[in-house]
Amino acid sequence: MRYSWRPAVAGPFVAAAVATLLLVAALVGGGDDDAGFLNGKQLRLMAPAGPGGGWDQTAREMQTALREQAGRTEVYNVAGAGGTIGLSQFVRYEGDPTQLMVMGLVMVGAIESNDSPVALDRTTPLARLLTDYEVIVVPADSPVKNVTDLVSAMKDDVGKVSWAGGSAGGIEQILAGLVADAVGADPAEVNYVAHSGGGEALSTLLSGRATAGVSGVSELVGQIRAGTIRPIAVSSPQRLPTLPDVPTLKEQGVDVELANWRGVVAPPGISAADERQLEDLLLRMTRTDAWRETLERRGWLDATLTGDQFEQYIAGERRTVTDVLVKMGLA
Repeated sequence: MRYSWRPAVAGPFVAAAVATLLLVAALVGGGDDDAGFLNGKQLRLMAPAGPGGGWDQTAREMQTALREQAGRTEVYNVAGAGGTIGLSQFVRYEGDPTQLMVMGLVMVGAIESNDSPVALDRTTPLARLLTDYEVIVVPADSPVKNVTDLVSAMKDDVGKVSWAGGSAGGIEQILAGLVADAVGADPAEVNYVAHSGGGEALSTLLSGRATAGVSGVSELVGQIRAGTIRPIAVSSPQRLPTLPDVPTLKEQGVDVELANWRGVVAPPGISAADERQLEDLLLRMTRTDAWRETLERRGWLDATLTGDQFEQYIAGERRTVTDVLVKMGLA
């Protein structure tokens, strides 16, 4: 199954040149002293999860990459329920273009599985930024050596194989269900231990309270390199440059691939002009050296998409995710 941005004293020529420079500065943004269309107001960027996870990482990397375009950006965390707690708070900033929120596929699933009263149609979608594949890991001393061992245990008793991951209904739980389905086990019987952030899930795994952990590659690559956990599979169609020695699920006989994605939304009710300016700001951010370096360092893939195409993409993802969650008994 595949789911697959000097005074004018020297004559008219100097005046014209100064005017041109001011126009360019307005178009490209300024820095700490000139926030372009924001008129000096500070951007605030919500990561609707705890510190250390993918949304938090994305928000803080954006903070760095946006500095030249929009000056200092404040990042803050609101954790819980797959981002739906943050979402319910975020929509209260109606009409305020200085407020942004990181979101993605995890939130799409959490809205459905948690029966959230607030959905993404209450926001203003701005841009999809990146994709991040998942990695399945076990403790360094685990008897599970590869996916074959994990699958064997699932076939014996799927409920005895516990998975530690992010919020209920998110991409990690979806991946666990897809693996179960692909090997002939009941997805509804998957023993999934949900957490509000990647750090908590890692603690559960290392404590021995879970058989396997699953999260975005960027969230776990540090612990993998430190040797505290051992990767046994990635959810990408081909091996990843970040983890070149880790085989894909498909290589090991499990016909599953799944890509996470993350994007940015604004509150409801902002003006069309502000929406265009924010989309342009994010597009400029994705073209900066800082953002390109982030993608390479984190192992993220560029997936920039804006405007109506992004809104249509979200609608399609909602349909796909809902189908999977129904099969798992979560929606």
